[in-house]
Formats: sequence, C-alpha cells, structure tokens
Amino acid sequence: MIQSMTGYGKAEAHISGGKITLEIRSLNGKNADINIKSSLLPKDKELEVRKLLAEKLVRGTIDLYLSFEPSAGSDISPINTETLMAHFREVRDVSPVPMQDPVAAATLLGSLFRLPDVVDARKADVIGPEDWPQVAAALSQALDALCAYRSKEGAALYADVTGRVNGILGLYDQVEALEGERIALVREKLTRALADLHASPNPERFEQELIFYLEKYDINEEKVRLRQHCKYFMEVIDSEPYPGKKLGFIIQEMGREINTTGSKANHAGIQQLVVRMKDELEKVREQSMNIL
Repeated sequence: MIQSMTGYGKAEAHISGGKITLEIRSLNGKNADINIKSSLLPKDKELEVRKLLAEKLVRGTIDLYLSFEPSAGSDISPINTETLMAHFREVRDVSPVPMQDPVAAATLLGSLFRLPDVVDARKADVIGPEDWPQVAAALSQALDALCAYRSKEGAALYADVTGRVNGILGLYDQVEALEGERIALVREKLTRALADLHASPNPERFEQELIFYLEKYDINEEKVRLRQHCKYFMEVIDSEPYPGKKLGFIIQEMGREINTTGSKANHAGIQQLVVRMKDELEKVREQSMNIL
C-alpha cells in the first residue's frame, strides 16, 4: 500500500538529567530535505540521525525537534528562562488570543522554544554517551509512529486517486458513446453547407472527402493510449513501494491524451466530458504530489 509524505511521530526518552521529547514532522517534497531544529542533538550523532531519517522516510520535507525537560532538583537546563519569558510577554501583549487559553499558551511556548536565543548552546550538551541508547530508541519509536501515520494517510490517498482514474475511464466511455452522433452531425453540417452553395458534388467523391475529413478528428489513438496510461497508473500504484514520482509522469501523459481529445472533439457534449476529465485529472495530480 502506498504512503503519504505527510506524517507526524512523537516519543520520549528518559535520561539521567531529565526527559528528552522527540517530534518528527514530514510534508511533501521532491527529495529528502532533512532539518534538525534543535541544538540538543550531539554533533557526532547528527550524520547518523540524518542517514536514518533518509533511509526510513525516503522523501519529503522532514523536521526533527528535540526538547529537554530537566528532572526535579536537576541543575541541568539549556533553557534561558529570562529570555523565554521576555519573548512570551512580548507576544502576549500583542496577541488577539487571551493567554488564559491553555491551548494558545501551549502553542506559543512550543514556538518560543524553537528560537535560537531561548536555548543556551553552552548548556545544551545534556545528552551524554550513556544516554544515547535511550534517545536512539525513542527516535526509532517516533519514526515508527510517523510511518504508521503515513500509511493511514496513504490508504485515503489510494482510495481517492484510483477512484478518480476509474472515473476518467467512465467519462471516456461516454465520449465513445457520442462518437456516432458526432459523425452524423459533421455529415449534416457539410451537407447543409453544400446545399447553401447550391452545389451538387459527386456522391462517391463526397463520401471520400468526408472520410478524409473525419480522419483528422479520429480519437481512436487517444482512446487507446489514455486507457493504457490509466492501466499503467493502476499497476504502478499497486506494485511499487514508492510510486509518487512515476505517477507524476503518467499523469502528464494522461493529460496529453485528454487535451488532444478535446482539440479533436468538434462536439459540445464531448467537450463537456473533456472538461470534466481535466478537472478529475487535476485533482489526481494534486493528490499524487503527496504520494511517497
């Protein structure tokens, strides 16, 4: 089953000086764009953590947050309390939301903790070598939670995009049903034009020219190719673990066949169906940008 690139995972590690909370958030992205937004992570572990995130999450804009809560009686704290409270008071004075609201206050504090001057880098070395196994285990738990989130979102994405692709095929079936009517309308239009000109062409020559004319508007090739692209779309999304990029190329080809059908339509009903197919394909394109 496919995965979304949107996800969230959280875990905690209890170390000698207190508690480390790890949060990982991911959004869609072309490559693995990893941002470690904390000075708590030991420098000698950063490369290892980046490699783990890239291997586990593959692709997306990935943010890793670490926060530290010292245990009672501990004198270890990387937080500049005075600076934190100064920022809090400044924002509180201009905020339209009352800080008595616990959700608003918690959200604000979470944002303030990410400011560089709130965490004192000189005191940030709270994760010692003896603490790393616990932190690494928490990181693994947070990654597992994020991947579970991605899988749940992926199931919803799968149902949406496959339903819309099948919908496009259904609309093209309606296009086929109108092909006979379109040919009859073209014949009637040409016959009327000749009558207005008081022309009496040779019937055999007229049929021959009519065939040549209709060949320019034949959509059989587009019909075959679009159905093949839709079939390939379904095969890729069902068989590949990370199909997002490939699906983007397939959608581009599907759009080309739909556009060509519209340019050859010469029929109001078919044009309306083409517009509906374009709308469905655009929604598929938007959703596929979040598929891993």
